[in-house]
Formats: sequence, structure tokens, C-alpha cells
Amino acid sequence: MRLRLLLTFVVILLLAACHSVKLPTLPTLLPQSPPPKSLADARKDLEQASPCCSSFADFSYANQLPWTPQQFVLGNGSLVAAINGVHSYFLSFKLPADAKLPYKIAVKSEINGRSVGSGSYLFAPTIVQLNDAFQPIDTQDVKLCEYMGWSSSDSGAFGSVTVTDKRARYLVVYSSGKQQTDNTYWEQSASTFSTASANTPAAVSTGGSYKIEHGPDGTVWVGMMDKAYSEAVNKAVCGKAPEGDGLLHTLRNDIPVHLSWSGP
Repeated sequence: MRLRLLLTFVVILLLAACHSVKLPTLPTLLPQSPPPKSLADARKDLEQASPCCSSFADFSYANQLPWTPQQFVLGNGSLVAAINGVHSYFLSFKLPADAKLPYKIAVKSEINGRSVGSGSYLFAPTIVQLNDAFQPIDTQDVKLCEYMGWSSSDSGAFGSVTVTDKRARYLVVYSSGKQQTDNTYWEQSASTFSTASANTPAAVSTGGSYKIEHGPDGTVWVGMMDKAYSEAVNKAVCGKAPEGDGLLHTLRNDIPVHLSWSGP
């Protein structure tokens, strides 16, 4: 009986000792996101890619242009075309046959990189309208303009083209040699802009202006113009505003003479 009590006491002491010993805490290893690809690397990857085609007639037009802008990611794994001697990732669509002319096609490009001004760049689209024989009837290097909404999902570089020709049957989105070597005006603080999450409020600071270089890959939204995109295009900043004569002078010019005040 005494032996049994002694053994029980020893077990209790051992359990108490185990609970009193704190095991070392292992550091939590969080997955680290890879650094964004540099513009030089992106251009090298595109140049080394093998083009699938060099004629608009070789493209597939099985997908219809979305009725609202949809997201497309262009880069490694995307089809590459050789157009006018330039390699480019591309998208191709069939235009809606029942759309009433004229109608607009909206585009938006997102910035590649974690912040503006630190090696960031964006894909600048060229849009080609084709007839039923796959011959170009209109080609435009889209002018992109910055618009900052309340979140990253409604912020970016916006632009549009208008379809007016009844012969237009197909659409190709790529980036011409001129677009790939150009840039887009950006009026934004590099320290506050973030593309981390679609739910993250977009920065509204205008602490500086930048020239965002154009690159060969990236995320682009393409589709029929909707109300949200139309408002973004109309409010977007395309360049530095010209210096005026001040708010007071502007108000005086805008107010009718019979309502204006007398003063110096």
C-alpha cells in the first residue's frame, strides 16, 4: 500500500515538473511573397518567347468581348504575337453583333510593383478593330489616364476607344512598340499607394508626379463600357494641369456680371 502511494506521489511530481517546463517557442515562418519582376526581366522574357502568329487572321476569336470590363493577366504562359516586328502578349475577341453603334470599349491597366516610383510599370494597350476578313479598319494606341477610386479595384490607368464602323467584327488588344517604350503620367505619392488588396482603401495623396513606364506584361481589364468605368475615364488625370490665375480670378470669370461683386 505504501509502495502504491509512493509511486502515485512520484507520478504527480513528474507531471507537475513537465507542466512547469516551458518549451521553446519556434518562430512563425510566414510565406514571403516573391519580389516583383523587374521591367528588364519582363522585357527579356517576352523577347525570348516564341510567337504563335504574325497575322491577325491566325488569332482565335472564339471569345466574345465581355459586356462589362473583365480582368485578364498577360505574362508568362500567355500567347505571344509578332506584330510589325514587335513581340507582344495579346487578347482577341469577337465583337457583339447586336450592339448599337456607336459604343465604347473600356480598358484599365494595373500597376506592376508594390509602389509607384520603385521599378513599377504597366501594360499599355493598343486596340485594333478588324473587319470580317480580319483586316484592320482602326488601330489606336490607347491614351491611359490615372484615376484613384476608393479601393485598388476601382483605381488604375483608364482609357477607351469608340466603335463607329459597322464593318467592325473583331478586336485585338496588344501593345505596340511605341506603347512599350512610352510612359503614363501619374500624380500620386509613392509612399502611400498600395496594390495589396482590392479591399484596401486607395491613397488620395497627391504628393508628387511620376512617369510610369510601360512594360510588356501586366493586368488589364477589357470590356464594354459601363457606368463605373465611364465615370473613371471622365474624371481621370491625363497630365499636369496648367497653372491658372488663382481661385478668385476663376470665380470672377465664371460668375455672371450682374451677380459679381465689386472689389479690387
